[in-house]
Parts: sequence; structure tokens; C-alpha cells
Amino acid sequence: MNTIAFTARFPFVLDPALYPVLACWLAPEQGWLARIAAHMRARGAHPARTVVLLPYAQLMPLAARLWAQAHPDGFAPRFETTQNWRRSLGGFTPAATDISFDAALDVLTARAMLERTSLGAQADAATPLLLEAAQQLGALAAAVPPAERAAWGARARSAALTGMDAGALALEAAVAQMAVAWAANSAYASDVLFEPHVIEATDCLIALQGFQPDPLPAVLQAVWGERMAVLSLDGELAQAGTVPAFHKTRDAQDEAQRAAACVLQHVNAGRMPVALVAIDRALTRRVRAMLASRGLQIRDETGWKLSTSRAGAHVMGALRACAWNVASDAVLDWLKNAPAFDAVAVRQLEAQLRRQPVREWRGVPAALDASEQPALAALQAEVEALRESLQRPRTLPQWLLALRELLQRSGQWSLLQDDVAGDTVLATLRLSEAGIALPADALWAQRRLSLMDFTRWVDQALEAASFTPEYPLQEQVVILPLAQLLGRPFGAVVLPGCDEVRLNPSPEPPGLWTAAQRAALGLPGREALEAALRAAWQHALCTPQVDLLWRAGDDGGEPLLPSPLVQALHLQVGDGQALDPRAQLEVVPVPVARPMPAAPQLDVARLSASTYSDLRHCPYRFFALRQLGLKEVEELEGELDKRDFGLWLHAVLQAFHEQLKTTVQADAAARRVLIDAAATQATVSMRLAEEEFLPFQAAWPRVREGYLEWLAGHEAEGLHFEEGERWQEQPLGALTLVGRLDRIDQTGSGEVMVIDYKTESPTVTAKRIKEPFEDTQLAFYAALQPHDTLRAAYVNVSEKEGSRTFEQKDVVAVRDALVEGMAHDLQRIAEGAPLPALGEGDACEFCAARGLCRRDFWNE
Repeated sequence: MNTIAFTARFPFVLDPALYPVLACWLAPEQGWLARIAAHMRARGAHPARTVVLLPYAQLMPLAARLWAQAHPDGFAPRFETTQNWRRSLGGFTPAATDISFDAALDVLTARAMLERTSLGAQADAATPLLLEAAQQLGALAAAVPPAERAAWGARARSAALTGMDAGALALEAAVAQMAVAWAANSAYASDVLFEPHVIEATDCLIALQGFQPDPLPAVLQAVWGERMAVLSLDGELAQAGTVPAFHKTRDAQDEAQRAAACVLQHVNAGRMPVALVAIDRALTRRVRAMLASRGLQIRDETGWKLSTSRAGAHVMGALRACAWNVASDAVLDWLKNAPAFDAVAVRQLEAQLRRQPVREWRGVPAALDASEQPALAALQAEVEALRESLQRPRTLPQWLLALRELLQRSGQWSLLQDDVAGDTVLATLRLSEAGIALPADALWAQRRLSLMDFTRWVDQALEAASFTPEYPLQEQVVILPLAQLLGRPFGAVVLPGCDEVRLNPSPEPPGLWTAAQRAALGLPGREALEAALRAAWQHALCTPQVDLLWRAGDDGGEPLLPSPLVQALHLQVGDGQALDPRAQLEVVPVPVARPMPAAPQLDVARLSASTYSDLRHCPYRFFALRQLGLKEVEELEGELDKRDFGLWLHAVLQAFHEQLKTTVQADAAARRVLIDAAATQATVSMRLAEEEFLPFQAAWPRVREGYLEWLAGHEAEGLHFEEGERWQEQPLGALTLVGRLDRIDQTGSGEVMVIDYKTESPTVTAKRIKEPFEDTQLAFYAALQPHDTLRAAYVNVSEKEGSRTFEQKDVVAVRDALVEGMAHDLQRIAEGAPLPALGEGDACEFCAARGLCRRDFWNE
């Protein structure tokens, strides 16, 4: 048999004997083209007045080329899909209440219908159910002649109530009845195919069915009579003659790499085009990225959701940034992706928010003083003006105008126009002239949507629509669904995702319908879906080269078995594992040496307790964080934790004691009022989110009572509050010690006591003073107070155990030793002593410099 050179979509030389599908198309007697030609001759049909309906659009150019090669002279029939053909006939515009199969519009119509019924209060839950059910029934109703649709609707209403007698299913029953009514009373684009003038203008109509038959051709045949024939495209496929290659992989990344390697192996061997079957969308996207990085020409017929595209992210980011309760991070993300805003001012704003985290954007204007920074003030004013313009409810057409203006003013409109998927986003949202106009008489036309409603609608519209990139002229790889392998020649097929979860041979039917309802309504049941999947699977195995891949474990650590379809193959052909097609590269491990920098040129002029603690715990951390000044970026979205509670408690106790100093003879009740007032004031001034601070607020009464009880005993010992939160600097030769003292108490005789509050576990606080010369904090604070009769203590403020004093004995001796040690350590640093990373103890578990010292890669 002669070879065929494909010059457009399939530019490679292929032997039809290798491909049973091509053999079926080209065989002179029983091939599909021959059967189509025979039916045309029997009808006396002219090719120009003949239409051949194919199961999917990707077959159209291939069928046209094959016909031209088999019949080089004369006319050719029109190869169409049902959707393409009825669109070319034109003249159909959905009415206001018709099912349009456009999810962006149908979801609005579904909600409007529900709100006009007794289900209005349940519209949020019922809308997605109604939309899915109606679109499934709409596909059946479109296959019914318009004159018979009312009778079909009566039968469908009865069928939809099958098994819905239970009171718990009242919502589902009502939604099912509404879906039937909506489908039965809609007009469809396919109605034109039942028109006499279309039938008279066509000599012959031939429908080729795929793995899952379309109900429309069977109904059309009853109307068209002898003019029409329905043929099954998968009826005479050859049996699989090759043994597939089995690839068991470890995880998703290993599976993606191995699938990409299989594709590359086939391309390098000239087995093109290679079919990459999209079973798992996320896995397929990962494989596609690997193949694109190697420069392969890829035809992606599956595309990806607009909601996952960069253009979709631009639109959703702008809308989410305008919500009244938006987080600061979301607004910053929008500003950094919108070119119209001053980039320098945006960086200034982010830097300020990192230094002074404000989680909710509505708290930013009050928290930041932009009066001395004109650029920052202008940015805030511009952002607030744009956000304010989107706060009031509008109708959908008004919202689209507002969104268009927002994107233009933020500079994102030009980004969308330049993006490959941007035009599709703009058309889907009806923001460009290419989009289908909104029906002015729709049920929802005058409904006013809030910003939240409109944002949800945009998200649904982008989630329901897909973007398909432009096809290359000479593809080497084709990404497609399993069912669309039918009727197309491929040199090899690679099927990643063949595990028990992603390739379930008995797929769950979609929608709210039960098995009994599906049977009564004529919807395909589980058995039909399983039969179609198994037929597609068997057809894929007819390809000369097949690679089947699955992972042994999922991302969560759960073990996975291969799909039952793969297991059945194992029983037939054996359980042989294919060789790994990836090139094996031997990597010699080169461990990282423990860093030991020296920094004599980086003078240390000021030293705090935490700084010196870093030096003692790990010299490298001192070098990185203190001498080099490196630091982690503060999170804006971090939840409140024990540290935030400690800061709040410090502010409460400081305000309480300052007020107490001016109050004469405050009894226990009065003190309780004062400390509660201080707590309220601190909560407001620190702008703590009420819902996040609630657990700490609930514990406050026990903390308060424990502290007031401790304070009474503390004052009974003759100590009283003198000053709190005092910033102290103490010269020590060329060095200056600095720090903020939580509290300074005095006795009547002038004895001074330095106190540091702790909200940690009392056990941890007790360990601090167990070895006096190991704890630097109290001794350092004592060094800030040059008194020989000084005392120092931690006061642990606990919810469960009340407040307790942990005094450091002999703190003056410890202080003197600490001062001597600091001078010695800094002298050694100035002389060039190394600052090694120790990599030991608890200090290494939570260290901001761990990524710099590469602790996890040392050669021990």
C-alpha cells in the first residue's frame, strides 16, 4: 500500500498499514470514505449538496484531505460537526428564557427563575443544581423536533420525579421539575435542521457517530428519511496488535518527567505526531511545560480554563482588590500587576506595610502617615477612588462598563489585549466587540448586582470558558482527550494518569440525577459511560506504540494502584516494566562546607540583648542578621499568635500602671476597671482583628485576675511601679548597649528591680534562671542599669497558673561577667575571629539564616 504524505496538519510520511483507522478510511471496499461515496451514489446525491457530520471538529480537515486524495477530481462533500453546520445556517438567537449553553448567561437566568418561585430563599444552593440539570436536559430536548417538544416535556416531567417521593428530596425534586420546564420551553440552534428548506437543499446527510452516540442524528434520520444515513465510526476498528509499555512511577513529578521523556523518545524516533492523552489536567499541564521547554511543536486541543490564565488573573485580581473587606496583600498584588500605578510609590507602600503589618486594607489609611510622602499619598488617593467607584450595586451591563473603565485606568486593558488569552477573556466577559451581546430582555437584565455578586459571576464565566492556543502548522505532539483519538492517525500514544483514581473505568455520571431518573429521561447511565470509556481505551491500544503511566503514591502519601484497565492488560500480556526513557545522569554529591566567615571590617557599635543572644547561640546568625543586616520579609497575612498577645499584654500593663500611678487608693474593683479599660484601649490602638483575637480575649479574665493577685503580693513586699517601656542606652567604651526595659520597680529604700514580662510556659521561664550565666537577657538589662544593689526578675503572666516572679539571684555578678564576656567577644570579632554556623540546639530549628548557612547540606 502506498504511503501518504500529509502536508498540513500531518506533515509526516505515514504508512496506512500501520494505522487501522487510516486503513478503515482508505480501504477501497469497506472503508468509511468508500461507504460514504456508496451512499451518495445510491441516493444520486451531488457531493456539493452532501453534508457529512463528524463526531468532533478536529476530524474536519483530515477528512477533507483524505477525500481529496481518494477523489482528486470533482466536488467534495461538506465535512462538518453538528454545531458547525447549524451555526453556518445562521438565523438563531436564543430568547430571553432559552437555554443558551453559555454558562455565564445561563447561571443568571437560572437564578432569576429561582428567585421568582418559592425556591428564592434557597437560590444560592439551587442555582448550580438547576444550571447543570437544565443543560443536560437541553442536549436531549435539542434532539427533539420542535413540534414534539411539548409532549417530550410532559414525559420528562414524569420521569424526573422517579424516586423523588421522600420529603428530604423536596429541593432536588423542585429543581428537577424546573429544569424540565426550562429545557422543554427553550428553542435551540439545532431546530433549523428540522426545517423543510434545509432538508430540500441537501441531497444527502451522513452522520458518523463516535464512542458515545449523539441523540440528534437518530432523531434527524426519522425526519430526513432516505436522505440520511447514520454510520458508526468505531464499528470496524482493528484489534490491538502491540504490547503497551508499562511505566510505574513514584509520584506526580516523576510521572510527568517520565511521560515527557516517552514523548521525546517517540519524536526522536520519527513516530509523529505523538498523542498525549489528557486524563489528569494538572498532570498534562506539567508535561506540556516540560515539552515546550524542549522546543517541540505542540497542538493543544484541550486548552485551559480562562480562570487559570494570566489574563483571567488580571481581571479577578482587580475585582477582588475592590472588595470592602479585602486583605492588604490582595491590593498590593493588584497594584504590582497594574502598570498605571507609580511603581516607586507601590514599593514604598509595600515596604511600610511590611514594617507595620496591617492585614485588612481598610486599616491602611489610618495606620500609615502619608502626609510627608506626596507620592504615597497620591497613590492611596488614586487607589481609594478606584475602589470607591465599584462599591454601589449595578445591572450587569453597567458592571461591564465599570469593569472596562477600571481595567483601562489601571493600565491592565493593554495587558489583556497583548496577552494570547486576553482577547478570549474580553470576549467571554462581553468587554470587547468580539463578545456576544447581552440580551436586553433577559429575566436578569434589570437585576442589580453587588460587587460580590458580579465578582462571583466573572469567576463563573472564566471557569466555564477555555482558551485554546493557536495550532502550529506542523505539530509534533497533539494533546487531546482519550475519546478524540478516534479516526486520527498517530505514530504513538502516551497516556499518563492511568491510576485507579484518575482512570476509573466506571465513571460517575454528572448531575443530580439518580440511575432510575437517567434511564427514564434517556440520559447516558454509568454503563453507557463505562462502555464508551472502554471503547476509547481499546482504540488507543490499536496504536503501534503505547505508553501507560501511573503513580504509586499520591501527593498526600496515599498509595495508588494502577487503573483496573491497566490491571486487566497486565493479566493478558504480563507485568513487565518498561525501561525508563530518561537519560541517566550520574551526579556526584558535593556537600556544602560549614560556613565560617570573618568580618573584622564590620564594626559593632551598638548591641542589644537579642543581638548578643544571637552571637552566643550561633555566630553565623549574628553575622548574617546583625552585621550584614539581612532580615526576613514580614508577612501581611500572618494570623495572630502568642507573640501578638505578648505585645498586646505589654501595652495593656504599661497603660494600666501609668493610670494606676495617678489614682489614689484604688481598691481591687477599681483596679479591675482600670486594667479592663487599658485592655480595650490597647485592642483599638493596635487594630487587632476581633475575630482572630477572640481566643486571647476569652482568656483575658483569668490572666487579669492572676496578674492582679500577683501585683497585690508584689506590692506587699514594698515594691512599686516606677517606670515602664523605657528606652535605655548605656555606653561601654566604644560600644553602646541599648534596650527597652519592660518595667522598673523601686522600694522605699531606693532599691531598683528590673522586670521583664513573659507569656511563655512557666517551665521555660524557670529554665532561664536555672543557669544564671547561660541567660543573657536579665543580665543585659542589668547592665543598662548601673546600680550595685540591683535586682532583676522575670514575671511570667500565665492564663492557667496565674502570674509568678522568677528572680535571678546574684544578678550583679552575672552582669559583670556578661559585660566582660561581651568585650572579649567583640574584640575577637574585630581581630578577625571566624563566625561559624553551629547548627545545634533549638536555635537552629527556627532560624531566619538557615537558608544562608545551608545547614541541611553540610558535610558532617
